[in-house]
Amino acid sequence: MKIKNLYKKKSPVISFEIFPPNEKYPIESVFETIDELVKLKPDFISVTYGAGGTSRGRTVEIASRIKNIHGIEALAHLTCIGTKESEIDNILEELKKENIENVLALRGDLPKEGEIIEGDFKYASKLVEKIKKESALCVGGAFYPEGHLETNDLLDLFYLREKVKKGTDFLISQIFFDNNHFYSFKEKCEKLGINIPLIAGIIPVTNANQIKRITELCGSTVPLKFQKILERYANNPEALKEAGIAYAVEQIIDLLSSGVSGIHIYTMNKVDVTKEIMRRIEKVKDYLGEVG
Repeated sequence: MKIKNLYKKKSPVISFEIFPPNEKYPIESVFETIDELVKLKPDFISVTYGAGGTSRGRTVEIASRIKNIHGIEALAHLTCIGTKESEIDNILEELKKENIENVLALRGDLPKEGEIIEGDFKYASKLVEKIKKESALCVGGAFYPEGHLETNDLLDLFYLREKVKKGTDFLISQIFFDNNHFYSFKEKCEKLGINIPLIAGIIPVTNANQIKRITELCGSTVPLKFQKILERYANNPEALKEAGIAYAVEQIIDLLSSGVSGIHIYTMNKVDVTKEIMRRIEKVKDYLGEVG
């Protein structure tokens, strides 16, 4: 099923993101993670590349297992920076062979200073245009509730609208820790006529090292309330893990109560944390699904 149709059929849609293991770990390690996560009955699972865009070759294989063995819709990440059009053609053919109907079209990380990578695509909008022209895939995109690090709010919204015009079917947010950023961005999108589903991406912060990486990669600000939590439990890993789960659950319940189309949980392949979050939001999720 195309994911865009999930949002027409039910509310709220709950989904997970996982990533492939790096070369040091066998692929069976992520298969075991998937085997546990599917028991939580997510509506779909997205499969990213490894850190820095590595493990691309495993993304389709993992997405295929999710779809064809477990019967859950899979969303395969596809980045275009530094990629030749022929490579995209090959990946699209692989996805078709594996019965994958959904992709998340992303630009990807720019090369490091001094590094030159030639490719046929500069923007995600061009990738979306290519996919829509040459396949029947459902295409998702990404957005930054606090604005993209490399541009300003107006340009960011302009580029987002271009992606939607080219055929993007739904949008998943990068990480944020203050729901007001999501609500504000949603209002701006509505004013610009961007009316496709906006999905809230939430990550449970369960160790102090995550915050630095997240803020560097996504530019997410950390609210004072959350800063105090991190400071208080910095030297108590178990307490910080519990506090991180509680904070994520609080965010999710507020978003669900406000009528968000869906929640996308960045699981970081942590089964126990994801299970606990789902346990805590289950009653709220089911109630809102019934009244919706």
